[in-house]
Amino acid sequence: MTDTGKTGTGWQRTTWTGVEIDIRTARPDDEPILTELFRNVSPEDLRFRFLSGLSHVPPEQIRRMTHVDHETAESYIAFLRENQLPVATGMLAADPTGKRAEVAISLHADYRQRGIGWEMLSFLSEQAEARGIEVIESIESRDNRAALEVERNMDFKLEAIPGDSTLVLVSKRLGSGKTAQP
Repeated sequence: MTDTGKTGTGWQRTTWTGVEIDIRTARPDDEPILTELFRNVSPEDLRFRFLSGLSHVPPEQIRRMTHVDHETAESYIAFLRENQLPVATGMLAADPTGKRAEVAISLHADYRQRGIGWEMLSFLSEQAEARGIEVIESIESRDNRAALEVERNMDFKLEAIPGDSTLVLVSKRLGSGKTAQP
């Protein structure tokens, strides 16, 4: 991973496979961009992200990703540097104490297996740590093997969710240094 740092409009990153992405915070006028991105997320990945059988992301959900309070939540969009195609979105939402935050990432189906998900999770971890968040977590489907593998490789702890054998809580305590590449 190469982090070339924050630019005037966002952050530039390079994945471990060499894909160059620009990441910036989502804005209210990004609703059409996120709507189109989610049209290109596989049905399986939509199910994993929202833990439901959504066939598309409703406008009110997109609105929640583009109209955040910037204090307890932040939403990001990653674009391919070469053509500014949106390829990923990530959200960070803190609890009322500001010590724990949930992360959620979605990827364009044509850009999986290129390190973008890894880079987004690393980026969200760094953003959370910079905000003073101590633990990041996500509820994952046990069937989401790709995400669970990335999270294991990034030293997330996996715990069963009592009463639901289909889900697992993944969490990571921040402040322990940078994560290694796969």
